[in-house]
Amino acid sequence: MLLLVGLGNPGARYVDTRHNIGFRVVKAIAKRHGIGPWRPRFHGLACEGSIESERVLLLLPGTYMNESGRAVAEAAQFFKLSLGQVTVFHDDIERRPGNVKVKIGGGERGHNGLRSITAYIGKEYRRVQIGVGRPELKSLVESYVLSKFDGVELTWFNVLAEVIAENVKFLVRGEDESFEDEVTSAMKRFG
Repeated sequence: MLLLVGLGNPGARYVDTRHNIGFRVVKAIAKRHGIGPWRPRFHGLACEGSIESERVLLLLPGTYMNESGRAVAEAAQFFKLSLGQVTVFHDDIERRPGNVKVKIGGGERGHNGLRSITAYIGKEYRRVQIGVGRPELKSLVESYVLSKFDGVELTWFNVLAEVIAENVKFLVRGEDESFEDEVTSAMKRFG
């Protein structure tokens, strides 16, 4: 089994914000692969199904970003998963908008959701970094990631979520570079 986690904050006021791109992507994965229904579980919402005949648990922590690790740890412990079976989709302000990079381990780069997960389970889990860009001033970072995408950005990020959902099969197979290449290629065609 693989655990696919989307990071974000619960509640209507956070829908369509940059910080919630992880939620958007994991919801797109569920829809694309017919996985559901979502149920309250592991301090969040979860659903089980399969992708490429691999059993998966999709998780949207309901603990707010700063306590994401509590939900992830509970799900991982319940299914006795190793860190190599955990993949976290999250926003990354250090990457240009739409740039996607897969990485195992490393630092949290100031991301409170990753910091929480690392504190609970360790750092050698797979991260899918989804670039959302950054403001010019460091003091504006929090308000930037909690602000909503504008209309054009929202359309573009919806397409990105669909492209990631379509190509998640490569992550399931452990083909991280193929995943990155396919997503990048598809988004270049989109413009």
